Amino acid sequence: MTNDPHSLFDLWFEEARQSEPNDPEAMALATCDTEGRPSVRMVLLKNHDARGFTFHTNLESRKGGEIEANPNAAIVFHWKSLRRQVRVEGRIEPVSVADADAYFATRSRGSQLSAWASSQSRPLESAEALAARYADMVERFEGQDVPRPAHWTGLRLVPRVIEFWSNGDFRLHQRRLFTLTGNDWHENLLYP
Repeated sequence: MTNDPHSLFDLWFEEARQSEPNDPEAMALATCDTEGRPSVRMVLLKNHDARGFTFHTNLESRKGGEIEANPNAAIVFHWKSLRRQVRVEGRIEPVSVADADAYFATRSRGSQLSAWASSQSRPLESAEALAARYADMVERFEGQDVPRPAHWTGLRLVPRVIEFWSNGDFRLHQRRLFTLTGNDWHENLLYP
């Protein structure tokens, strides 16, 4: 049993990749607006390392605005097939321009074009309007690589707390809480 939460996450995540039927990288991201009202949505984990948990998004979206106003956030992974979840709390920071560019280059051309076409989280007058904007982007970038829009980038949740929950009989679940103090992780068990 490891006492390093990042190593433990990697072990659990690999098991989820083997057993979870759909999207083991799906995580619920919770943010708050300037008045402290929370909102939550699913995003996809694109990288995990000792620095944190990375996802990519449109900075002009609702979540982008909320993160800019208040970089404190939380994520949760729920792997039903394993009867496990991982909760993470911390601060959001941007990834480097080079990292954002490198990841954007791996996306399908269609996904790259949609990053340009969508005014994420803003009112949409019709599905036809979005289809027309997408067609405009297809034409605009025909015959050339699609560059990463400046408003689309990667964000990393840098954890200060990571909790691992696993199901137990009679609701006697195991909860391992790791808290970062300085540069060191400290572990405590929690009552279920």
